[in-house]
Amino acid sequence: MGIIWTILIGFVAGVIAKFLMPGDNEPAGFILTTILGIVGAFVATYLGQALGWYGPGQGAGLIGAAVGAIIILAVWGMMRRRA
Repeated sequence: MGIIWTILIGFVAGVIAKFLMPGDNEPAGFILTTILGIVGAFVATYLGQALGWYGPGQGAGLIGAAVGAIIILAVWGMMRRRA
């Protein structure tokens, strides 16, 4: 059940991030939106643990995953502009 929950949260976080930060040069599609949210959750968990917001073994929730996905989208947009 844990992996299904992670995928579901990742998808919702990816959709929220794409809604809050729309653009033409972003990944599109169901799979890439889900991957965006999952990677965003990992980024938010890593940053949260590094800053002391989360303890060892704790992960980011939906809001943290959405913020992480927004960070990933911002980095993606900067890299696409340079190319």
